[in-house]
Amino acid sequence: MAVTTKTAWKLQEITAHSSNVSSLVLGKSSGRLLATGGDDCRVNIWSVNKTNCIMSLTGHTTPIESLQINTNEELIIAGSQSGSIGIWDLEAAKILRTLVGHKANICSLDFHPFGDFVASGSLDTNIKLWDVRRKGCVFRYKGHTEAVRCLRFSPDGKWLASAADDHTVKLWDLASGKIMFEFTGHTGPVNVVEFHPNEYLLASGSSDRTVRFWDLEKFQVVSCIEEEATPVRCVLFNPDGSCLYSGFQDSLRVYGWEPERCFDVVLVNWGEVADLSICNNQLIGVSFAQSTVSSFVVDLSRVTKSGSVPHGLIRDDEPLVPPTPTGSSLRRIYDRPSTSCSKPQRVKHNSESERRSPSSEDDRDEKESKAEIQNAEDYNEIFQPKNAICRTPPRNEPFPAPPEDEPVTAKEAVKPSQATDVHIPLPKQELVLQRPPLASSTPLSRTEPSVIPAARNEPIGLKASDFLPAVKNQSQTELVDEEAMSQIRKGHDTMCVVLTSRHKNLDTVRAAWSTGDVKNSVDSAVAINDLSVVVDLLNIVNQKASLWKLDLCTIVLPQIEKLLQSKYESYVQTGCTSLKLILQRFLPLITDILAAPPSVGVDITREERLHKCKLCYKQLKNISNIVKNKSGLSGRHGSAFRELHLLMAGLE
Repeated sequence: MAVTTKTAWKLQEITAHSSNVSSLVLGKSSGRLLATGGDDCRVNIWSVNKTNCIMSLTGHTTPIESLQINTNEELIIAGSQSGSIGIWDLEAAKILRTLVGHKANICSLDFHPFGDFVASGSLDTNIKLWDVRRKGCVFRYKGHTEAVRCLRFSPDGKWLASAADDHTVKLWDLASGKIMFEFTGHTGPVNVVEFHPNEYLLASGSSDRTVRFWDLEKFQVVSCIEEEATPVRCVLFNPDGSCLYSGFQDSLRVYGWEPERCFDVVLVNWGEVADLSICNNQLIGVSFAQSTVSSFVVDLSRVTKSGSVPHGLIRDDEPLVPPTPTGSSLRRIYDRPSTSCSKPQRVKHNSESERRSPSSEDDRDEKESKAEIQNAEDYNEIFQPKNAICRTPPRNEPFPAPPEDEPVTAKEAVKPSQATDVHIPLPKQELVLQRPPLASSTPLSRTEPSVIPAARNEPIGLKASDFLPAVKNQSQTELVDEEAMSQIRKGHDTMCVVLTSRHKNLDTVRAAWSTGDVKNSVDSAVAINDLSVVVDLLNIVNQKASLWKLDLCTIVLPQIEKLLQSKYESYVQTGCTSLKLILQRFLPLITDILAAPPSVGVDITREERLHKCKLCYKQLKNISNIVKNKSGLSGRHGSAFRELHLLMAGLE
């Protein structure tokens, strides 16, 4: 039987909202998750090629202007017309955070690739970096003069690229909070920006009908491709970085940049395409008009992505140059942190105070927010895994293509490149974890954890049986009371001596504190050479920022260095809190004094202040190496160290 398939076709058309659709986004991991936002202030979750809505998220009181799904497709963030931002957990089907701070429409959003941060761009021209766990704004980046239309984090998480209506693309350094470079050259609003998956290369698409490629090492334009077409709506690099797909009005164009080429043009009647995603060697494109959302598929196996001859599609008349072989890079590549296949840590509401937002508006939004699961079967299939193994995207089969009108032989229709691996699922009872056998003669050693948590229900490294006399005879099950008590008392005297000594040390510090001399009391705590006493005192001083002075910083910073390297979680937390206070209050002062020109004449006060600043600067530089090394940790510790790393950028 003679069959062939189309290169591009319409997959489905759905009525997504009761009112006009205002924004939409595709999940980039599986390519099958679709989120739509409407003027009805709802965010609806769909599975591509299914007509039923899986979940409807409510909470915003104004139309949804921007959406983004994180890499794991477990969180979704939505920005509204009023400037508020909501973050939902799709698996738990509940809202996690409401962020308020922008004064106008949210035009763009993006998740940090591996940190607990999100970036937002607004019509108020500001860019904000948010800490999802702490529900606060970490930094505000100012520089654009018009609405920020697109934001993208670099693959290594160190940079943020922004595109705006002021015709510019800006590259920001997250650590320093400052602009690295401003790319100019577009003559119209820049609608989209995208990082190359591997190389230091950036692509931008504009309403001036051009796509520009920027070298992020030399900070210059690599190439500029201009088409006699419509404005560039969206761009997406091929996963291997070999080419760039650009979405125009009713067409998809495939570009190379060295030299600048248009490898292929595919006619797709998708109108004004809003987002692109790649899955199973198929490109998924979605567009919307009024309340309707349409999805389209392009078979990438039938699209030219290099200098070879295309399959009967439009191409440049100029000879095509073969691309650089896969795996060879002309530029520097990103250094990504090592990641393990572990369940992402979620934001947990442990107390009523944590659930509370900084403002009453947040409280109202979160109380009114809810997730309406409209299709339980699809919800359970996608968001509720049935095992505890690390979740991976489901193995989705490619969307079948409708037959073309002009048939060819079946032999011609089947290509070796389109063959797929056969996947045979194991029965549920065979899905077991293989563990190496343990020799019976090898005793199990009780290892002490590298980090001792602040909240725990049992002593670390201790067992109740250690405090009882050993049973010599297995038949002897009852112990004499006197024998048990004498065994317990063996360590009692030692413990009493330790506690008495600590109580005496705290009394000494308290006596110095009662005089009102904070510096003297801290000196006393440091002289005792007991970190537990220093932690107790810092927990008090941290509650009142006005107690901090420059001379106090010179005493505390060496102790903070020790606390950050402690195995006790509570010590590390106290050290992070104290360091954050010092950075926020004194780092600008220290850098300004060190950068100031020398004074004329003798100024003893200024010389003393300069000496203290130099001492603090030296200590902060030592601590910055510890913070940098620990910023890659996961969980609450990693989030705190990443925030400190951003604050310490001013030391560079």
